[in-house]
This record gives sequence, C-alpha cells and structure tokens, in this order.
Amino acid sequence: MSKIIEQPRYSCALGVQQTVIAIKRAVPIVHAGPGCSTKISRLIGQGEGYAGGSTIPCTNSSESEIVFGGEKKLRTVIDGSFKVIDADLYVVLSGCTSDIVGDNIESVTGEYQKQDKPIAFAETGGFKSNNYVSHDIVVNAIIDQYVDKFAEDKTVEKGLVNVFVTIPYQDPYWNGNLEEIKRILQGIGLKVNILFGNESGGVEEWKTIPKAEFNIVVSSWVGLNIANHLKDKYNTPYFHFPYLPIGGEETTKFLRQVADYAKLDKTKVDAFIAKEEEKFYSHIERTADFMLEFRYGIPRRFYTILDASYAVGFAKFLLNELGIIPAKQFVIDDTPQKYQQQIIDQFKTISPYRSAEVTFSIDGGEIQEEIRKEPQNNRALILGSGWERDLAKDIGADLLIVSAPVNYRLILNCGYAGYNGGLRVIEDIYDRVLDTYR
Repeated sequence: MSKIIEQPRYSCALGVQQTVIAIKRAVPIVHAGPGCSTKISRLIGQGEGYAGGSTIPCTNSSESEIVFGGEKKLRTVIDGSFKVIDADLYVVLSGCTSDIVGDNIESVTGEYQKQDKPIAFAETGGFKSNNYVSHDIVVNAIIDQYVDKFAEDKTVEKGLVNVFVTIPYQDPYWNGNLEEIKRILQGIGLKVNILFGNESGGVEEWKTIPKAEFNIVVSSWVGLNIANHLKDKYNTPYFHFPYLPIGGEETTKFLRQVADYAKLDKTKVDAFIAKEEEKFYSHIERTADFMLEFRYGIPRRFYTILDASYAVGFAKFLLNELGIIPAKQFVIDDTPQKYQQQIIDQFKTISPYRSAEVTFSIDGGEIQEEIRKEPQNNRALILGSGWERDLAKDIGADLLIVSAPVNYRLILNCGYAGYNGGLRVIEDIYDRVLDTYR
C-alpha cells in the first residue's frame, strides 16, 4: 500500500547533481525529464556554484525520447556541454525516464572516455534511492572512471588524507563545515584532501586520492561505502568518527582519536588542541555573567529533526556543554537498517548520566504531530528545517534551522563543526532567545 510522505527532507537519487556542483569546475549533465533538476535545486540548492541551478545541461527527455530512446539526444547535449562550458570534469547523471527506458548511458559516455575526455557517469534514476545513497555512488563512479587513470604511481604520501564528511548542499552548512574540519586536521599535522568546496584544490586534488595514507569518514554512515571501496581498490585504510564533532569536548575527542590512529607527533597535537581549547573556552568564560543572567530564559530541552550525523553531534554538544536536556530525537535521513543500532547506542551513551530516545522517521508530518502531543511545560529548542517554523510558533519553541530545506536563512560560509562551529551554535541559540525579549 502506498503512503504519502509529508515534508520531504532530502531528494531522490538525482539530487547527487549537487555533489558534482560542489566540486570546483565540475559540471553535471542530466539525462532526465524537464523539471527534475530544477526541483532538486529548489529543495536543497542554495546558490548555483560553478555550473549549477539553471546552468545545468539537461536533455529534457520528452515523449519522443521515451518512445525511441534518448541516446542520440544525450550525445548532442554532451557535445554542446564540451563546446559551451569550460570545465575540468563532466559527470552524466541519469533520471527516472532514461533508466526506465533503458538508455545505455555507459556506452554513450564510454565513447567520450575513449577520446580521453574528462567525463564519468552514474545511474541515478530517482526511484532507485535517495541522494544520501547516490552521493557515495557518484563519488565512487568518478574515482573508478576518472581518478583511476592517474593512479599509476601507487606511492603513498605520508600524512595525506581524504576526508568525507557531510553531503554538499544536502547539508546546508557543508562549505563552512568542510573548511573547519580541514583547518583543525591541518592543525595537528595532516595534509588534507577535502575534495569539495572553497578549500578544495578541485579536480587536481581528486587525482591524488589514491596517494592518501588513510581516509577519514566523519559521518554516521554516509561515506562508508566510499571508504570501503577505496580500501578494496587501493588498499587505503580508513578511520571512522560516527558523528559531526561540535564544540570543545567532541572536537578534542575527534582530533585525539585521529592523532592516535595516525601516530602523529603528540607534542604538536597537544599544543594545537590546548591553543584551540583556550580560545574556545575563553569566549565562554567572558560571557559567563550573561549566560547566568539568562539561564531561565534559554530552552530547557531540545528536539532534533536531523540526519544521523548532525543529530548525534548536536545532542552531545547541547547536553554536555550547554546543559540543555534532550527530549525526543528524530533521525530523518532514511538510515539503512544495518547502521541504526550504532546510532541508537550513541544516544544511549550521550553522556555518563543521560540517554536519549531516538526515532527513525522520514515523515515530517508524523514527527511534528508527535511533538505537538508532548507536554510543553518548559521552553524548548527545535533543531530542524524550514518545515518546523509553524511548529515552533505553535508550541512557543525556539527554532534553529540546520537541515534542508532552509527557506528562511541565507548561508554563505557558516558551519557548525569543530571549535568555531560550537561557538556559532551558541551565538545562534542566544540570538533567538534574545529576540524574544522586549
């Protein structure tokens, strides 16, 4: 029996076009019906990147392509893309219509690959999965079809790491988060391939993926398929940190675990962490009087309606460093069954003294209805998306928009990861608290 899902938080598999856009000078070529790409951009795309939004080349498959096949039209669009758009990498992505009809995208793309064109493809028909799953698929496709051509020299570069964190654009704060993760990893002595965004070296950086000493996955489950693929392909080991580190405690824990794994110089690592912690907590200390004065005005409990990596990361930070108690926690990224228990365990041990109840759900309507039934005896904080604006008003809660769709907030380089991200969380929460005072 079919079911209507209210308030989607992610897109279909074709949403991976945003992953491609996040690579410097990379262009997705979409082989799909009219409107598919635009709808994805409206849901999770804030900004067009180098060639995103309405710039994305698309076959706009119609009845003719469905009846007679769309391979000829795809060739025309690829040829046009090479002529019109100056890019370092082109990635062909299939939509529902082309996958249902059975267009041989591999064969068409292969013709250009034989000409040594910088092009790859991935089957991303929307009905096959969501963009959390297809993110790993397209990254692996680029590695297999393009990066691997430059992997003749298998020499491992000491200290070089590939880092896989959140999904660009699906995480509205991806750019700021990646900048902070790269900054702190460099601070303890690593050379970092961050692969996406402003701090990446673009396609040239991707070419060095096979040279990494090890890979780092900072996520509950997204990125693990990439890391396992690289382990099988290049024998590159990986370190897994199962949530986004936010604030002083968790960022320090993350850095120490990475340093132990990589056997880094302990003196250098300790010095960097000490400097960062001193700076982080100095900001907290100088606002101690202010925080004490407003201790009765801040939220007493919080709900998260986020993907797994954010939900765990925020829950640990809000409880252990700000003293806000977790109410029900909702994970909305359609987490595969095999990863759910480890996330449940994270919430069970969220602190030595507290645990939190977690529900896995992709239906925003059901989630909001469950929250509305809760007794609202104290001021609450909701960490969710633009969908929660009316809910927050109705129950008198503060809302911090962390998840897509954003709608009511412009994001440039803001991020919530790391030491700097923890300070930004505090600023944003108190900004909402103070806005309610008259």
